[in-house]
Amino acid sequence: MSQSIYVIDGARTPYLKARQQPGAFSASDLAVYAGRSLLLRQPFPPTAIGEVVLGCVMPRENEANIARVVGLRLGCGVKTPAWTVQRNCASGMQALDSAMKDIQSGRYDLVLAGGAEAMSRAPLVWRPEMVKWIANVRSAKSLFAKLSAISRFKPGYLIPIIALLRGLTDPVIGLSMGQTAEILAHQFHITRQQMDEFSLRSHQRLAAAQDARQLTEIVPLYDAQGQCYLEDTGLRRDTTLEKLADLPPFFDKPFGLITAGNSSQVTDGATLVILASEKAVAQYQLPVLGRIVDVEWAALAPERMGLGPVMAATPLLQRHRLGLNDIDYWEINEAFAAQVLACIAAWESESFCREHLGLTQAFGALNPDRLNVDGGAVALGHPVGSSGARIVLHLLQILKRNQAKRGVAAICIGGGQGGAMLIEAS
Repeated sequence: MSQSIYVIDGARTPYLKARQQPGAFSASDLAVYAGRSLLLRQPFPPTAIGEVVLGCVMPRENEANIARVVGLRLGCGVKTPAWTVQRNCASGMQALDSAMKDIQSGRYDLVLAGGAEAMSRAPLVWRPEMVKWIANVRSAKSLFAKLSAISRFKPGYLIPIIALLRGLTDPVIGLSMGQTAEILAHQFHITRQQMDEFSLRSHQRLAAAQDARQLTEIVPLYDAQGQCYLEDTGLRRDTTLEKLADLPPFFDKPFGLITAGNSSQVTDGATLVILASEKAVAQYQLPVLGRIVDVEWAALAPERMGLGPVMAATPLLQRHRLGLNDIDYWEINEAFAAQVLACIAAWESESFCREHLGLTQAFGALNPDRLNVDGGAVALGHPVGSSGARIVLHLLQILKRNQAKRGVAAICIGGGQGGAMLIEAS
């Protein structure tokens, strides 16, 4: 990398669990809440931002190029360009990578980047048959033709396509993300109890982090009724192994292992981060939270998409001559408990590392005490446009809190990809 890319500051909203109906906030609302608090505490005006880059997988029809909508609402000015990126679950991390490249090229010195998602507002879509029926009715020229077109209506046309479920299903292989997790559980002999134990630990760690007020990047949300949201709402403090064990399989009924309890939650949330060049740091005398050292993207078979962190983080570490435990802290996004456990098992497997990573031996054993120390998406949720930015921002907070130096944030990506980012504390 030609120059250092600094993370100056960041903020995120509480992650709000979807409750069977559209949530109180749109994706752009969430991003504006996070961005407003973040920009208000900076020594430079919003118009000093060179560009806005946001990840979002499912913006609504009134949020075309959501980054531009957010940039304008935040007062970055009509002359500040903005663009939206989409790499499924890693969209927020992709936004950071894209912003970083623009700073490296000398195009900008300050960039506002991150991601937002309102999964609870994913639309219900008319079936193609319904769309065709409406088109035929509208295009009919005479009253007789219109009545004839109307008469061809069938009640089944009213059954909607649930966009969220369709979006979480791979269109090439026809498997849902949960079914790909079932494949990994089978491949690496991961038991239901191991998944549930991992999930319980995620909730326990998030509860401990909330109690110790360690999630300092969260800013409050206020809805139109005046209700205030201060914490992630997906946390289940009363969960136990017994309660988790009682949950039925969700994706592969009746014999599967993946349940709602050991999967990430459908959630709304946003994360925004300010990236800066060395010039901007000096010009505005900015405090530095950390530095993005390097990024790696990888691809693999869609049905094994959960191993994306292994495929991306391994060459990243090799490039810097680092092993798994040369990293002080890890954040691996918890799409599914089985998926994270499969990544750990893959690194420990000599046969997997030889066949898929080109190594002569197992890459190593990741210390679980260094992984997702404040819980993860199983407990707090996975708003897909935001998560990639969240794990980077929170990892920097962990490094700062523990006076540690180096961290890796990694994420699996629907469709068969993985991303990993190596960061260092200031």
